[in-house]
Amino acid sequence: MYLTDLHTHSILSMDGNVPLSEMAQAAVDAGFSMLAVTDHYDMLTEDGQRNLTYDWAPALAQFTQTVPRFEGRLSLRLGLELGSAHVSPEHARAILAQAGDALDLVIGSIHNWRESNGGGEYYYVCFHTPEICHAVLDDYFTSMEELVSMPDCYDVLGHIIYPLRYMHRDGQEISLAPYRDRIAAILRAVIAAGRGIEVNTCRGNTVEDWRDILNLYRDLGGKVVTTGSDAHLPADVGKGIRDACTLLQECGFDRIAVYSHRQPEFKNI
Repeated sequence: MYLTDLHTHSILSMDGNVPLSEMAQAAVDAGFSMLAVTDHYDMLTEDGQRNLTYDWAPALAQFTQTVPRFEGRLSLRLGLELGSAHVSPEHARAILAQAGDALDLVIGSIHNWRESNGGGEYYYVCFHTPEICHAVLDDYFTSMEELVSMPDCYDVLGHIIYPLRYMHRDGQEISLAPYRDRIAAILRAVIAAGRGIEVNTCRGNTVEDWRDILNLYRDLGGKVVTTGSDAHLPADVGKGIRDACTLLQECGFDRIAVYSHRQPEFKNI
């Protein structure tokens, strides 16, 4: 099994904890072949203010200093988790261009309410009723519909089922079945643009939640899938990815995607 973790965060993320070297060593220790560091850049702050600048220098320095230490032991990739690119597409495109050929992978994600709904992070919502859950999901998929219309701003659509992790946290079991048509339209746009999706295990906590999405994606003709743990600590690197690979096989996928210079390559699971 070719093991890749293409969604991890270092100390350069606002919620990161350790340098890339420690995350990379954890990947080696776990028997992984490839790791991507995808530190956060969200175009909306935690409280919903616009954030339209990103300093690539620390990320590039950390990456170039770490790669030689793991030569022959681990393939490292430089990525970015770009949040809410639809807020200002022109700024998103300019920031991605600043990284040039050094950038391997862009994960397009949504973490925040739409600006018209305050723009704050979903993490801080108290999901105490089904009504608030559905309000968030409607807001979330509206933003995602905008994001997928900008395929130059992402390579892989990040954690499509993201809000469910906080609904589970707060004791709500919400089905995505009412959103199936909207999700299908989003996936069709991803496929038509030649982009992919990720199975984000949320540190091993949400593997089975992906089954329906993966079956739908396969039925629509989707083939480009990455695996990521969303680890912010070395102990979480790779968590759930072996199970995710098994799930992918059960859903009819025999390959996973990896990225180099924003182009997908494929490895047998």
